[in-house]
Formats: sequence, structure tokens, C-alpha cells
Amino acid sequence: MMADDYSALLDALKIDSAYVIGWSDGGINALLLAIRHPEKVKKLASTGANLVPDTTAVPKQIWDMVMPMYKALNTKTSKTPEEKNGYKLLRLLVEQPHIPLTDLQKISCPSLIIGGDHDVIKEEHTMLIYKNIPKAYLWILPASGHSTPIVYKDDFNKVVDRFFSTPYRTITGEGRFF
Repeated sequence: MMADDYSALLDALKIDSAYVIGWSDGGINALLLAIRHPEKVKKLASTGANLVPDTTAVPKQIWDMVMPMYKALNTKTSKTPEEKNGYKLLRLLVEQPHIPLTDLQKISCPSLIIGGDHDVIKEEHTMLIYKNIPKAYLWILPASGHSTPIVYKDDFNKVVDRFFSTPYRTITGEGRFF
């Protein structure tokens, strides 16, 4: 629904297509926008995104940490505004998304897939996303958790800006040596 809302927002603003960047749930929505509305996305940069809500994407240690919080809030009938907001965020991690790999293969725009090497999303899951987008680059940031745009703010902004402002480069054959 959020990806469709972004598409409608672009229409309302009379923007035919855009460079899209998203972090965490925003990264998921960037992927979904490129899947569902490919004409709207010139290029996409996604950091900290996942495809499924389980331990194939999220390390078990993180899963075991958030599940008790989720269960406690799920059974609580009266929640404070802060608890309601926290519950909504936990629901996104625990219940969403459900993106098949075949959907990633539909993404036609150049994509930069980003993650931290100590992210709440497993590095191999970030790699899986990268491997299933036809025109994708991968960037794993060292000594970084989920907050790659904060921990590496200067580098992050420079690299993403350079990605958005330069043509996608296919690297094959002898070019792989350079």
C-alpha cells in the first residue's frame, strides 16, 4: 500500500519518475515501488531492506530480542501512543514483507543495494537481494549496523549521489580486472 501511495504522490506532484532512496522499511518500499511501478523509478538505492519476516533475513539473536516485545504489545489491549507506534514498527519487521525473488528480477532500473556488515538484516540476505536484481551494485559497509546512512553519513551521501549521477556500468570479461 505504501509503494502505491508513493506512486500516487509522484502523480499528484506531476513527477513522472524519480531517483528513489530508502532505508529499512523505506528500502523495502523502494524495492516495491520499482517492482510495482517501474516507470516511476529512474534508479534506486536501498539500505537495510529484507524480503521476508523471518530468521533467513534477520539474525536469530535479533529475532529473539524483538519477538518478546512484539508478543507483549500484541496481547496488550490498551497501549500508550508510544507503544502503538512501537507496535506498528515491530509488526513491519515481524509480519512483513513477503517479496518473492522472481519479483526482484522484474526490477529494470539500476539499483544500489546497501547493508551494514553488522546490520539487523543478514549480509547474505542483502546479497540475495543484490543477486536477483539484473542491474545492481552491492555495497556492504564495514563496522556498521542498521544505521548506515547515519554511521557513514558523508560517505553514504557521496556514494549514493555518485550512483544517481553516473550511468550504470556493466562490467564483464576483461573489464572485471579493472
